[in-house]
Amino acid sequence: MLAMATFVGFAVLVTALIHLYLWKRLVRDTTRPGRWRKAGGVAALLLALLVPATMVGTRNGSYWLAWPGYLWLALMFYLLVLLLVLEVPVAVAKLVLRRHERAATGAAGEPAPVPVGGGGRADTTATGHVAEPAATGPTATSPVALADPPAAPVEAGSTEPPAGDDSGPRTAGPQDGRDPAGDRPDHDPSRRLLLARGAAIFAGLTAAGVTGYGVRTAMGPPRLDRVQIPLAKLPRGMDGLRIATVSDIHLGPLRGRAHTERIVAMINRLDADLVAVVGDLVDGSVAELGAAAEPLRDLRSRYGSFFVTGNHEYYSGVEEWVREVDRLGLRVLQNERQEIQARGGVLDLAGVNDVTAAGTGLAAPADYAAALGDRDPSRPVVLLAHQPVAAQEAAKFGVDLQLSGHTHGGQMVPFNLLVKLQQPVVSGLGEVDGTKVYVTNGAGFWGPPVRVGAPPQVTLVELRAP
Repeated sequence: MLAMATFVGFAVLVTALIHLYLWKRLVRDTTRPGRWRKAGGVAALLLALLVPATMVGTRNGSYWLAWPGYLWLALMFYLLVLLLVLEVPVAVAKLVLRRHERAATGAAGEPAPVPVGGGGRADTTATGHVAEPAATGPTATSPVALADPPAAPVEAGSTEPPAGDDSGPRTAGPQDGRDPAGDRPDHDPSRRLLLARGAAIFAGLTAAGVTGYGVRTAMGPPRLDRVQIPLAKLPRGMDGLRIATVSDIHLGPLRGRAHTERIVAMINRLDADLVAVVGDLVDGSVAELGAAAEPLRDLRSRYGSFFVTGNHEYYSGVEEWVREVDRLGLRVLQNERQEIQARGGVLDLAGVNDVTAAGTGLAAPADYAAALGDRDPSRPVVLLAHQPVAAQEAAKFGVDLQLSGHTHGGQMVPFNLLVKLQQPVVSGLGEVDGTKVYVTNGAGFWGPPVRVGAPPQVTLVELRAP
Protein backbone atom coordinates (compact mmCIF):
# COMPACT_ATOMS: atom_id res chain seq x y z
CA MET A 1 0.00 0.00 0.00
CA LEU A 2 2.84 2.36 0.87
CA ALA A 3 4.60 1.57 -2.41
CA MET A 4 1.45 2.36 -4.38
CA ALA A 5 0.95 5.63 -2.50
CA THR A 6 4.57 6.58 -3.20
CA PHE A 7 4.17 5.82 -6.90
CA VAL A 8 0.95 7.82 -7.15
CA GLY A 9 2.52 10.76 -5.32
CA PHE A 10 5.53 10.71 -7.61
CA ALA A 11 3.32 10.53 -10.71
CA VAL A 12 1.25 13.50 -9.52
CA LEU A 13 4.40 15.52 -8.83
CA VAL A 14 5.86 14.78 -12.29
CA THR A 15 2.55 15.64 -13.96
CA ALA A 16 2.37 18.94 -12.10
CA LEU A 17 5.94 19.89 -13.05
CA ILE A 18 5.36 19.04 -16.71
CA HIS A 19 2.23 21.18 -16.86
CA LEU A 20 4.00 24.03 -15.09
CA TYR A 21 6.71 23.93 -17.76
CA LEU A 22 4.13 23.79 -20.56
CA TRP A 23 2.25 26.74 -19.06
CA LYS A 24 5.45 28.77 -18.91
CA ARG A 25 6.45 28.08 -22.52
CA LEU A 26 3.01 28.07 -24.14
CA VAL A 27 1.14 30.66 -22.06
CA ARG A 28 3.31 32.97 -19.99
CA ASP A 29 6.05 33.43 -22.59
CA THR A 30 3.60 33.98 -25.46
CA THR A 31 1.05 36.35 -23.91
CA ARG A 32 1.04 39.68 -22.13
CA PRO A 33 -0.65 40.01 -18.73
CA GLY A 34 -4.40 39.96 -19.16
CA ARG A 35 -7.37 37.72 -19.74
CA TRP A 36 -5.66 35.47 -22.29
CA ARG A 37 -2.88 34.61 -19.85
CA LYS A 38 -5.45 33.92 -17.13
CA ALA A 39 -7.45 31.67 -19.46
CA GLY A 40 -4.29 29.77 -20.39
CA GLY A 41 -3.47 29.25 -16.74
CA VAL A 42 -6.92 27.83 -16.03
CA ALA A 43 -6.64 25.50 -19.05
CA ALA A 44 -3.22 24.24 -17.91
CA LEU A 45 -4.62 23.50 -14.43
CA LEU A 46 -7.62 21.60 -15.81
CA LEU A 47 -5.45 19.54 -18.15
CA ALA A 48 -3.10 18.73 -15.29
CA LEU A 49 -6.06 17.41 -13.29
CA LEU A 50 -7.35 15.45 -16.29
CA VAL A 51 -4.33 13.11 -16.34
CA PRO A 52 -4.76 11.53 -12.87
CA ALA A 53 -8.54 11.66 -13.26
CA THR A 54 -8.25 9.54 -16.42
CA MET A 55 -5.91 7.03 -14.79
CA VAL A 56 -8.23 6.53 -11.84
CA GLY A 57 -11.54 6.94 -13.64
CA THR A 58 -10.94 4.41 -16.42
CA ARG A 59 -10.11 1.76 -13.83
CA ASN A 60 -13.41 2.47 -12.10
CA GLY A 61 -15.67 2.31 -15.13
CA SER A 62 -15.60 5.98 -16.22
CA TYR A 63 -14.61 5.07 -19.75
CA TRP A 64 -15.82 8.42 -21.14
CA LEU A 65 -12.59 9.90 -19.77
CA ALA A 66 -10.42 7.62 -21.91
CA TRP A 67 -10.43 9.47 -25.22
CA PRO A 68 -9.88 13.05 -24.00
CA GLY A 69 -7.56 12.01 -21.17
CA TYR A 70 -5.31 9.65 -23.10
CA LEU A 71 -5.18 11.87 -26.18
CA TRP A 72 -4.04 14.77 -24.03
CA LEU A 73 -1.44 12.49 -22.41
CA ALA A 74 0.05 11.78 -25.86
CA LEU A 75 -0.12 15.42 -26.94
CA MET A 76 1.45 16.49 -23.63
CA PHE A 77 4.30 14.03 -24.17
CA TYR A 78 5.14 15.32 -27.64
CA LEU A 79 4.78 18.98 -26.60
CA LEU A 80 7.24 18.33 -23.80
CA VAL A 81 9.73 16.57 -26.08
CA LEU A 82 9.55 19.23 -28.81
CA LEU A 83 9.79 22.19 -26.44
CA LEU A 84 12.79 20.65 -24.70
CA VAL A 85 14.48 20.11 -28.06
CA LEU A 86 13.73 23.73 -29.01
CA GLU A 87 15.32 25.10 -25.82
CA VAL A 88 18.80 25.16 -27.36
CA PRO A 89 18.02 26.94 -30.67
CA VAL A 90 15.69 29.40 -28.92
CA ALA A 91 18.40 30.21 -26.36
CA VAL A 92 20.92 30.78 -29.16
CA ALA A 93 18.46 33.04 -31.02
CA LYS A 94 17.87 35.09 -27.86
CA LEU A 95 21.62 35.49 -27.36
CA VAL A 96 22.10 36.70 -30.94
CA LEU A 97 19.23 39.17 -30.60
CA ARG A 98 20.63 40.51 -27.35
CA ARG A 99 24.08 41.10 -28.85
CA HIS A 100 22.65 42.86 -31.89
CA GLU A 101 20.47 45.08 -29.74
CA ARG A 102 23.35 45.98 -27.43
CA ALA A 103 25.53 46.80 -30.41
CA ALA A 104 22.80 49.02 -31.84
CA THR A 105 22.30 50.77 -28.51
CA GLY A 106 26.03 51.38 -28.14
CA ALA A 107 26.28 52.92 -31.61
CA ALA A 108 23.38 55.28 -30.86
CA GLY A 109 25.14 56.55 -27.72
CA GLU A 110 28.52 57.51 -29.31
CA PRO A 111 29.41 61.26 -29.35
CA ALA A 112 28.81 63.03 -32.65
CA PRO A 113 31.76 64.85 -34.28
CA VAL A 114 31.96 68.60 -33.49
CA PRO A 115 32.91 70.88 -36.38
CA VAL A 116 34.99 73.97 -35.61
CA GLY A 117 33.78 77.23 -37.09
CA GLY A 118 35.92 79.71 -39.05
CA GLY A 119 38.46 77.10 -40.11
CA GLY A 120 40.38 77.63 -36.86
CA ARG A 121 41.95 74.82 -34.87
CA ALA A 122 40.11 73.40 -31.83
CA ASP A 123 41.71 71.29 -29.13
CA THR A 124 39.68 68.68 -27.27
CA THR A 125 40.07 67.64 -23.68
CA ALA A 126 40.19 64.13 -22.35
CA THR A 127 36.51 64.35 -21.46
CA GLY A 128 35.44 65.07 -25.01
CA HIS A 129 34.65 68.84 -24.50
CA VAL A 130 35.99 71.35 -26.96
CA ALA A 131 38.45 73.83 -25.43
CA GLU A 132 37.39 77.39 -26.27
CA PRO A 133 40.25 79.56 -27.65
CA ALA A 134 40.93 82.92 -26.02
CA ALA A 135 39.43 86.00 -27.63
CA THR A 136 42.01 87.81 -29.78
CA GLY A 137 40.09 90.57 -31.36
CA PRO A 138 37.07 91.50 -33.30
CA THR A 139 37.09 88.28 -35.30
CA ALA A 140 37.13 85.91 -32.30
CA THR A 141 34.21 83.49 -32.15
CA SER A 142 33.01 80.71 -29.86
CA PRO A 143 32.77 77.15 -31.34
CA VAL A 144 29.31 75.60 -31.21
CA ALA A 145 28.11 72.01 -31.42
CA LEU A 146 26.36 70.97 -34.60
CA ALA A 147 23.15 70.27 -32.72
CA ASP A 148 23.03 73.67 -31.00
CA PRO A 149 20.75 76.44 -32.25
CA PRO A 150 22.50 79.50 -33.69
CA ALA A 151 24.19 81.47 -30.94
CA ALA A 152 23.49 85.12 -30.30
CA PRO A 153 26.13 87.47 -31.78
CA VAL A 154 29.02 88.29 -29.50
CA GLU A 155 30.39 91.78 -29.25
CA ALA A 156 33.95 92.21 -30.32
CA GLY A 157 36.40 91.77 -27.50
CA SER A 158 33.80 90.18 -25.22
CA THR A 159 34.69 86.97 -23.38
CA GLU A 160 31.17 86.33 -22.00
CA PRO A 161 29.12 83.52 -23.54
CA PRO A 162 25.81 84.33 -25.15
CA ALA A 163 22.84 84.84 -22.88
CA GLY A 164 21.15 81.63 -21.92
CA ASP A 165 24.28 79.52 -22.23
CA ASP A 166 25.61 79.05 -18.72
CA SER A 167 27.75 76.00 -19.33
CA GLY A 168 29.94 76.81 -22.23
CA PRO A 169 29.85 74.86 -25.46
CA ARG A 170 27.75 71.67 -25.48
CA THR A 171 28.74 68.30 -26.94
CA ALA A 172 26.92 65.08 -27.81
CA GLY A 173 27.33 62.20 -25.34
CA PRO A 174 26.76 61.67 -21.61
CA GLN A 175 25.62 64.70 -19.70
CA ASP A 176 25.18 65.07 -15.94
CA GLY A 177 26.49 61.49 -15.51
CA ARG A 178 23.53 59.90 -17.40
CA ASP A 179 23.60 57.54 -20.40
CA PRO A 180 20.94 58.56 -22.92
CA ALA A 181 20.33 54.83 -23.56
CA GLY A 182 20.49 53.90 -19.89
CA ASP A 183 16.74 53.47 -19.54
CA ARG A 184 16.54 50.97 -22.41
CA PRO A 185 16.34 47.21 -21.71
CA ASP A 186 19.11 44.99 -23.05
CA HIS A 187 16.60 43.27 -25.32
CA ASP A 188 13.59 44.04 -27.45
CA PRO A 189 10.46 42.58 -25.70
CA SER A 190 8.48 42.45 -28.93
CA ARG A 191 11.16 40.33 -30.62
CA ARG A 192 11.32 37.95 -27.69
CA LEU A 193 7.54 37.62 -27.73
CA LEU A 194 7.62 36.84 -31.45
CA LEU A 195 10.34 34.22 -30.90
CA ALA A 196 8.40 32.54 -28.06
CA ARG A 197 5.21 32.49 -30.13
CA GLY A 198 7.03 30.99 -33.10
CA ALA A 199 8.46 28.18 -30.98
CA ALA A 200 5.07 27.51 -29.36
CA ILE A 201 3.25 27.40 -32.71
CA PHE A 202 5.85 25.07 -34.21
CA ALA A 203 5.73 22.74 -31.20
CA GLY A 204 1.94 22.77 -31.11
CA LEU A 205 1.40 22.03 -34.78
CA THR A 206 4.11 19.36 -34.87
CA ALA A 207 2.84 17.64 -31.72
CA ALA A 208 -0.72 17.64 -33.06
CA GLY A 209 0.42 16.21 -36.40
CA VAL A 210 2.52 13.46 -34.80
CA THR A 211 -0.29 12.54 -32.41
CA GLY A 212 -2.84 12.37 -35.22
CA TYR A 213 -0.57 10.10 -37.23
CA GLY A 214 -0.05 7.95 -34.14
CA VAL A 215 -3.80 7.57 -33.57
CA ARG A 216 -4.31 6.43 -37.15
CA THR A 217 -1.52 3.86 -36.81
CA ALA A 218 -2.66 2.54 -33.42
CA MET A 219 -6.30 2.18 -34.41
CA GLY A 220 -5.46 0.53 -37.75
CA PRO A 221 -4.96 -3.19 -38.40
CA PRO A 222 -1.83 -4.89 -37.02
CA ARG A 223 1.05 -5.37 -39.42
CA LEU A 224 2.05 -8.95 -40.21
CA ASP A 225 5.77 -9.60 -39.83
CA ARG A 226 7.49 -12.85 -40.71
CA VAL A 227 10.78 -13.84 -39.14
CA GLN A 228 12.93 -16.95 -39.54
CA ILE A 229 14.93 -18.05 -36.50
CA PRO A 230 17.43 -20.93 -36.69
CA LEU A 231 17.62 -23.27 -33.69
CA ALA A 232 20.67 -25.51 -33.44
CA LYS A 233 18.77 -28.37 -31.76
CA LEU A 234 15.68 -28.34 -33.98
CA PRO A 235 15.21 -31.73 -35.71
CA ARG A 236 15.32 -31.63 -39.49
CA GLY A 237 11.77 -32.93 -39.67
CA MET A 238 10.54 -29.88 -37.72
CA ASP A 239 12.21 -27.39 -40.02
CA GLY A 240 9.74 -24.65 -40.88
CA LEU A 241 7.54 -25.07 -37.77
CA ARG A 242 5.50 -21.88 -37.55
CA ILE A 243 4.37 -20.09 -34.39
CA ALA A 244 1.86 -17.23 -34.72
CA THR A 245 2.86 -14.84 -31.95
CA VAL A 246 0.80 -11.99 -30.56
CA SER A 247 1.11 -9.95 -27.39
CA ASP A 248 -0.38 -6.92 -25.66
CA ILE A 249 -3.85 -7.05 -27.17
CA HIS A 250 -4.99 -4.81 -24.29
CA LEU A 251 -8.74 -5.14 -24.41
CA GLY A 252 -10.08 -2.23 -22.38
CA PRO A 253 -11.84 1.13 -22.49
CA LEU A 254 -10.74 1.89 -26.08
CA ARG A 255 -10.55 -1.62 -27.55
CA GLY A 256 -13.32 -4.22 -27.57
CA ARG A 257 -14.67 -7.29 -29.33
CA ALA A 258 -14.06 -6.02 -32.89
CA HIS A 259 -10.36 -5.69 -32.05
CA THR A 260 -10.20 -9.34 -30.93
CA GLU A 261 -12.13 -10.54 -33.98
CA ARG A 262 -9.72 -8.79 -36.33
CA ILE A 263 -6.68 -10.35 -34.65
CA VAL A 264 -8.20 -13.84 -34.60
CA ALA A 265 -9.09 -13.62 -38.29
CA MET A 266 -5.57 -12.46 -39.12
CA ILE A 267 -3.96 -15.35 -37.19
CA ASN A 268 -6.28 -17.95 -38.67
CA ARG A 269 -5.29 -16.90 -42.19
CA LEU A 270 -1.70 -17.85 -41.37
CA ASP A 271 -2.56 -21.54 -40.85
CA ALA A 272 0.11 -21.72 -38.12
CA ASP A 273 1.31 -24.84 -36.30
CA LEU A 274 1.14 -23.11 -32.90
CA VAL A 275 -0.41 -19.93 -31.55
CA ALA A 276 1.28 -18.07 -28.67
CA VAL A 277 -0.51 -15.23 -26.88
CA VAL A 278 2.25 -13.71 -24.77
CA GLY A 279 0.46 -11.74 -22.05
CA ASP A 280 -1.35 -8.45 -21.45
CA LEU A 281 -4.60 -9.56 -22.99
CA VAL A 282 -6.83 -7.29 -20.91
CA ASP A 283 -7.16 -4.12 -18.86
CA GLY A 284 -10.26 -4.95 -16.87
CA SER A 285 -12.20 -7.72 -15.20
CA VAL A 286 -13.88 -10.74 -16.77
CA ALA A 287 -17.24 -9.13 -16.02
CA GLU A 288 -16.24 -6.05 -18.02
CA LEU A 289 -14.31 -7.64 -20.87
CA GLY A 290 -15.34 -11.30 -21.04
CA ALA A 291 -17.49 -10.67 -24.11
CA ALA A 292 -14.63 -8.81 -25.82
CA ALA A 293 -12.29 -11.79 -25.30
CA GLU A 294 -14.85 -14.36 -26.48
CA PRO A 295 -13.62 -14.53 -30.13
CA LEU A 296 -10.39 -16.16 -28.89
CA ARG A 297 -12.27 -19.46 -28.84
CA ASP A 298 -12.14 -19.36 -32.66
CA LEU A 299 -8.33 -19.47 -32.87
CA ARG A 300 -7.12 -22.32 -35.08
CA SER A 301 -3.74 -24.09 -35.15
CA ARG A 302 -2.40 -27.60 -35.76
CA TYR A 303 -0.87 -28.27 -32.36
CA GLY A 304 -2.68 -25.90 -30.04
CA SER A 305 -2.96 -22.31 -28.78
CA PHE A 306 -1.12 -21.21 -25.64
CA PHE A 307 -1.18 -18.26 -23.25
CA VAL A 308 1.04 -16.82 -20.51
CA THR A 309 0.16 -14.02 -18.13
CA GLY A 310 1.45 -10.48 -18.46
CA ASN A 311 1.70 -7.84 -15.77
CA HIS A 312 -1.71 -6.36 -16.67
CA GLU A 313 -3.49 -9.63 -15.92
CA TYR A 314 -2.39 -9.15 -12.32
CA TYR A 315 -4.12 -5.77 -12.24
CA SER A 316 -7.34 -7.27 -13.61
CA GLY A 317 -8.08 -10.41 -11.57
CA VAL A 318 -5.55 -12.99 -12.72
CA GLU A 319 -7.32 -16.06 -11.28
CA GLU A 320 -10.54 -15.24 -13.10
CA TRP A 321 -8.74 -14.57 -16.36
CA VAL A 322 -6.70 -17.78 -16.23
CA ARG A 323 -9.90 -19.75 -15.86
CA GLU A 324 -11.62 -17.71 -18.60
CA VAL A 325 -8.80 -18.10 -21.11
CA ASP A 326 -8.66 -21.82 -20.39
CA ARG A 327 -12.44 -22.01 -21.00
CA LEU A 328 -11.92 -20.32 -24.37
CA GLY A 329 -9.61 -23.16 -25.44
CA LEU A 330 -6.12 -21.72 -24.85
CA ARG A 331 -3.71 -23.73 -22.72
CA VAL A 332 -2.38 -21.47 -19.98
CA LEU A 333 1.26 -22.28 -19.19
CA GLN A 334 1.71 -21.38 -15.54
CA ASN A 335 5.38 -22.11 -14.82
CA GLU A 336 5.14 -25.34 -16.82
CA ARG A 337 5.93 -26.79 -20.21
CA GLN A 338 4.17 -28.75 -22.91
CA GLU A 339 5.78 -31.39 -25.15
CA ILE A 340 5.05 -30.67 -28.81
CA GLN A 341 5.35 -33.69 -31.10
CA ALA A 342 5.28 -32.68 -34.74
CA ARG A 343 6.68 -34.01 -38.02
CA GLY A 344 8.57 -36.80 -36.34
CA GLY A 345 10.35 -34.52 -33.86
CA VAL A 346 9.81 -33.16 -30.35
CA LEU A 347 10.01 -29.61 -29.03
CA ASP A 348 9.45 -28.34 -25.49
CA LEU A 349 7.17 -25.32 -25.25
CA ALA A 350 7.44 -23.72 -21.80
CA GLY A 351 5.75 -20.76 -20.17
CA VAL A 352 6.32 -18.72 -17.02
CA ASN A 353 4.22 -16.20 -15.16
CA ASP A 354 5.14 -12.56 -15.47
CA VAL A 355 8.19 -11.47 -13.52
CA THR A 356 6.17 -8.87 -11.58
CA ALA A 357 3.70 -11.43 -10.23
CA ALA A 358 3.54 -11.92 -6.48
CA GLY A 359 1.56 -14.31 -4.30
CA THR A 360 0.73 -18.00 -4.47
CA GLY A 361 -1.16 -20.35 -6.75
CA LEU A 362 -2.20 -18.73 -10.03
CA ALA A 363 -0.66 -15.45 -8.92
CA ALA A 364 2.75 -16.95 -8.14
CA PRO A 365 5.79 -15.26 -9.69
CA ALA A 366 7.88 -16.76 -12.46
CA ASP A 367 9.41 -20.14 -11.53
CA TYR A 368 12.03 -21.07 -14.12
CA ALA A 369 13.06 -24.26 -12.36
CA ALA A 370 9.48 -25.56 -12.40
CA ALA A 371 9.07 -24.73 -16.09
CA LEU A 372 12.52 -25.72 -17.36
CA GLY A 373 14.12 -28.08 -14.85
CA ASP A 374 14.48 -31.85 -15.33
CA ARG A 375 13.94 -31.78 -19.07
CA ASP A 376 15.80 -33.53 -21.86
CA PRO A 377 18.60 -31.09 -22.79
CA SER A 378 18.89 -32.56 -26.27
CA ARG A 379 15.48 -31.13 -27.18
CA PRO A 380 15.04 -27.55 -28.30
CA VAL A 381 12.97 -25.44 -25.93
CA VAL A 382 10.94 -22.35 -26.70
CA LEU A 383 9.91 -20.25 -23.70
CA LEU A 384 6.88 -17.94 -23.60
CA ALA A 385 7.57 -15.08 -21.16
CA HIS A 386 5.82 -11.73 -21.26
CA GLN A 387 8.82 -9.51 -20.51
CA PRO A 388 12.11 -9.76 -22.42
CA VAL A 389 14.05 -9.29 -19.19
CA ALA A 390 13.02 -12.83 -18.20
CA ALA A 391 15.73 -14.08 -20.57
CA GLN A 392 18.38 -13.19 -18.01
CA GLU A 393 17.12 -16.09 -15.88
CA ALA A 394 15.94 -18.28 -18.74
CA ALA A 395 19.44 -18.33 -20.24
CA LYS A 396 20.69 -20.16 -17.14
CA PHE A 397 18.44 -23.08 -18.12
CA GLY A 398 19.67 -23.27 -21.71
CA VAL A 399 16.58 -21.84 -23.38
CA ASP A 400 17.01 -21.78 -27.15
CA LEU A 401 14.39 -19.13 -27.94
CA GLN A 402 12.21 -16.84 -25.86
CA LEU A 403 9.09 -15.17 -27.30
CA SER A 404 8.04 -11.97 -25.52
CA GLY A 405 6.07 -8.75 -25.76
CA HIS A 406 5.48 -6.09 -23.09
CA THR A 407 7.56 -3.28 -24.62
CA HIS A 408 5.09 -2.34 -27.41
CA GLY A 409 8.26 -1.61 -29.37
CA GLY A 410 8.41 1.62 -27.37
CA GLN A 411 4.92 2.57 -28.66
CA MET A 412 5.75 6.28 -28.92
CA VAL A 413 9.20 7.33 -30.15
CA PRO A 414 11.40 8.50 -28.38
CA PHE A 415 9.94 6.59 -25.41
CA ASN A 416 11.66 3.48 -26.79
CA LEU A 417 14.96 4.91 -25.55
CA LEU A 418 13.67 4.76 -21.98
CA VAL A 419 12.32 1.22 -22.44
CA LYS A 420 15.80 0.13 -23.47
CA LEU A 421 17.07 1.07 -20.02
CA GLN A 422 14.87 -1.66 -18.50
CA GLN A 423 14.57 -4.36 -21.18
CA PRO A 424 17.46 -6.04 -23.03
CA VAL A 425 15.49 -6.16 -26.31
CA VAL A 426 12.85 -3.59 -27.26
CA SER A 427 11.65 -4.93 -30.62
CA GLY A 428 12.61 -7.70 -33.02
CA LEU A 429 15.26 -10.39 -32.60
CA GLY A 430 18.08 -10.11 -30.09
CA GLU A 431 20.18 -12.29 -27.85
CA VAL A 432 20.73 -12.44 -24.08
CA ASP A 433 23.53 -14.62 -22.71
CA GLY A 434 23.25 -17.07 -25.59
CA THR A 435 19.44 -17.22 -25.61
CA LYS A 436 17.69 -15.80 -28.64
CA VAL A 437 14.89 -13.39 -27.76
CA TYR A 438 12.19 -12.26 -30.16
CA VAL A 439 10.02 -9.34 -29.02
CA THR A 440 6.81 -8.52 -30.87
CA ASN A 441 5.43 -4.95 -30.77
CA GLY A 442 2.01 -6.15 -29.64
CA ALA A 443 -1.33 -5.80 -31.39
CA GLY A 444 -2.86 -3.14 -29.14
CA PHE A 445 -1.74 -0.23 -27.01
CA TRP A 446 -1.81 0.89 -23.43
CA GLY A 447 -2.88 4.37 -22.36
CA PRO A 448 -2.80 6.78 -25.31
CA PRO A 449 -4.31 5.31 -28.50
CA VAL A 450 -1.12 6.39 -30.25
CA ARG A 451 1.71 4.47 -31.89
CA VAL A 452 4.65 6.32 -33.45
CA GLY A 453 7.60 4.36 -34.82
CA ALA A 454 6.23 1.05 -33.50
CA PRO A 455 3.17 -0.12 -35.47
CA PRO A 456 0.87 -2.81 -34.02
CA GLN A 457 2.09 -6.23 -34.99
CA VAL A 458 1.32 -9.92 -35.30
CA THR A 459 4.39 -12.05 -36.00
CA LEU A 460 4.74 -15.40 -37.70
CA VAL A 461 7.89 -17.01 -36.27
CA GLU A 462 9.31 -19.75 -38.48
CA LEU A 463 11.80 -22.09 -36.82
CA ARG A 464 14.62 -23.35 -39.04
CA ALA A 465 16.81 -26.40 -38.51
CA PRO A 466 20.56 -26.11 -39.13
